[in-house]
Amino acid sequence: MSPIPTFPFNADELRGKKFHFVGIGGCGMSGLARLLSQLGAEVAGTDTTQSAITESLISDGILISFEQDGHSIDPSSAAIVASAAIPEEHPEILVGEELGIPVLSYAKMLGLVQQNRTAVCFAGTHGKSTTVSMLSAILLHAEMDPSFIVGANCDQIGGSSRVGSDKILLGHRKGEQGILVCESCEFNRSFHDHEPTTALIHNIEEDHLDVYGSLDAIIESFRQFAHRIPHENEGGYLLIGHDNAHRQLVTPSLTCKVETFGFHPEADYQIIFDPAVRRVGILRDGMWTIQWTNPMPGSHNALNAAAAAIHAANLGVDWTDIIAPLENFGGVDRRLQRLGEFACKDGSAIVYDDYGHHPTEIELTLNALRAAELPKRLICVFQPHQHSRTRFLLDSFAQSFSSADVVIVPHIYFVRDSIAEQHRVSAQDLVDRLNDLGASARHINDFDAIVDHLQTIVRDGDLIVIMGAGPVTTIGHKLIDSLSRVR
Repeated sequence: MSPIPTFPFNADELRGKKFHFVGIGGCGMSGLARLLSQLGAEVAGTDTTQSAITESLISDGILISFEQDGHSIDPSSAAIVASAAIPEEHPEILVGEELGIPVLSYAKMLGLVQQNRTAVCFAGTHGKSTTVSMLSAILLHAEMDPSFIVGANCDQIGGSSRVGSDKILLGHRKGEQGILVCESCEFNRSFHDHEPTTALIHNIEEDHLDVYGSLDAIIESFRQFAHRIPHENEGGYLLIGHDNAHRQLVTPSLTCKVETFGFHPEADYQIIFDPAVRRVGILRDGMWTIQWTNPMPGSHNALNAAAAAIHAANLGVDWTDIIAPLENFGGVDRRLQRLGEFACKDGSAIVYDDYGHHPTEIELTLNALRAAELPKRLICVFQPHQHSRTRFLLDSFAQSFSSADVVIVPHIYFVRDSIAEQHRVSAQDLVDRLNDLGASARHINDFDAIVDHLQTIVRDGDLIVIMGAGPVTTIGHKLIDSLSRVR
């Protein structure tokens, strides 16, 4: 890619500069596009398909073309910003290089913006979008006026992005550079381009093994990310999971302040969770700091909320101002999202939608739904995401569905897998492995056929959860739309 531009990115100097986004319809890309636009830049971009996100961007005055041939690129653009899914041989990348326009990854562009902010970066294999949204809700409630970019829509915080104050308005950090909360994704080591002031490392597990090859390499990548946090004297702070973030390997030699959280009594912040009533509390040195009732089920959401609460307190929010936004948190799109109920032949059933596409996410989500809703049967439609992830974690995937009564698996959704990788594993391989373990699983490739099948098998008291990072989400909406709703 072309050299990285050296121009500064504060609000005044962004004004009037032109940026072209390739893949602008993605959650993170759209949020960053909005952020730059609201800071005064001229933003345009392209995507392959129209969506609610692109329609929203267009309504905000951002020009979008759905032909990615390079003709819409303004030669005077200061930079081209490309999502992680865009290959280097993409036509618009090639045109940009011919025009001499610097090409930046999403992560690099976000990192440059972070340089003029108190950058709060949340990393981990799971829970990033939910935890960022929770923290943003707390900061808004406390009138801290944050900026944020979330990798999913959250109605409670007004969408997926926001531009707040240039300075922190309240608390012990008052007067410091304004807060920017965002996710720091480990894929392709992209979070090494971020500039965190404070950070969360929630958990570290095997994922993206096509990039890393081993868990040891993943841990090392998180260690390098943590070393990007400045010295404690400069406000550097890391909150890291006590139980499942390999803290002993990540934190040695860090100069920032480090604190741990988790269910273990030796964590700096011990989390107490009663799943029966969804009551969450945080103990510090054996003393209660805060207690609240979590609206979202599951121990993983208790940890998500606790991480957001602790980080909010570190940013200067009083503990008493944290309770209300957490107790009123309505969730994030596709994160244990209840789509509704529908009438079946002998009663009604519930439909949930969830983004989970890793074995741990699947297991935690299914367990949470089983405990919270007490369904007669738990039916899961799961679309694997990436052939490489499916192949590397095939056994773990098969074991993660133990709480489901029925599992339906459509085709594997892929973005960047090679042709060779696509032939190494199939959806039927996962189904076979599930059935070997005693599950009731079947492969149905077509989404409409899945909807038809569900309509024939669903009974009163069933719960259907649609899971995966790909277009499988449409199944839940089609199911609801095709049947009469229960009020």
